Amino acid sequence: MPQGQDYEHENDPTSPSKYECLQCGTIVEADSHPGACECGGEFQNRAKSLE
Repeated sequence: MPQGQDYEHENDPTSPSKYECLQCGTIVEADSHPGACECGGEFQNRAKSLE
């Protein structure tokens, strides 16, 4: 990409992060951690490695 051009970046701090339920796979967007899923599973930020 040429220098000086804007592009959308998935980890842009001004946009909501995507979180995925580790139990059922539901994906939500939120500005902060959304807590627990309706199924009872925990959400993981999709930008972070599962390792």
